[in-house]
Amino acid sequence: MAAHTSRAPRVAAVVLTLNEQKHIAACLESLSWADRRVVFDSFSADRTVEIAREAGAVVHQHPFENYARQRNAALAWVDTEWVFFVDADERCTEALAGEIRRIVRNDGEGRDVWAVPRYNYLFGRLTLGAGWHPDYQARLFRVGEADFEPERAVHEVARFRGEMGRLENALLHYNYETVAQFHAKQRRYVAMEAGILFSQGVRPRLRNFVLQPAREFRRRFFTLRGHQDGWHGLRLSLYMAYYTGVMYAQLAGMWRVADRARAAK
Repeated sequence: MAAHTSRAPRVAAVVLTLNEQKHIAACLESLSWADRRVVFDSFSADRTVEIAREAGAVVHQHPFENYARQRNAALAWVDTEWVFFVDADERCTEALAGEIRRIVRNDGEGRDVWAVPRYNYLFGRLTLGAGWHPDYQARLFRVGEADFEPERAVHEVARFRGEMGRLENALLHYNYETVAQFHAKQRRYVAMEAGILFSQGVRPRLRNFVLQPAREFRRRFFTLRGHQDGWHGLRLSLYMAYYTGVMYAQLAGMWRVADRARAAK
């Protein structure tokens, strides 16, 4: 990574977008405290770019490979000392903005990366169990001193030296408005996760199709306290257990195709 250079302690709020015209205006309004607001767009086909420019944001378009590489491209493109990543369906509160400004003024308080907790709203309901709270995400980065593991296609992993700080105030995340939206995104996630495991040479075993979904349900409903959300938490825990099984089924399919290709040579 590049060595840290002395510069004004400014922070850019960066929003990755693709067809986010529904959310982008409200998201950018919640980021008005930042020295610069950047919309890092993946060539949206709707009014996302137009709305962002009307709101006073700087727009830069960059081809999308995966989330980690897109965030790294944004870190390389900005000219501020710090970057705070926000998704279009997230909102920054005044309390969180004040906390970030304090950390930036204090030179990161000895840390190059800070994670922020999130209040997740699923199907219109604040969800406090099953892994959706506090849901810490690495979002505040000192430019040149930290980035993301580029090969991690989903659920990005930060790379940095030292310890990660933890912010106290939360982002508001309106991530799944409908059950159909939830299922569509989970299907995309499990396909990427299966691809990661395949690239690592992981072969599923028969017991994985039973034990792993069962473990995921136990983890979500009991360990991560999904039960405190009642029926809502039970449903989410069952959904995530189901998609764990789907991931292993897709992984098995990848290996069948690969094995047949090798056998045909």
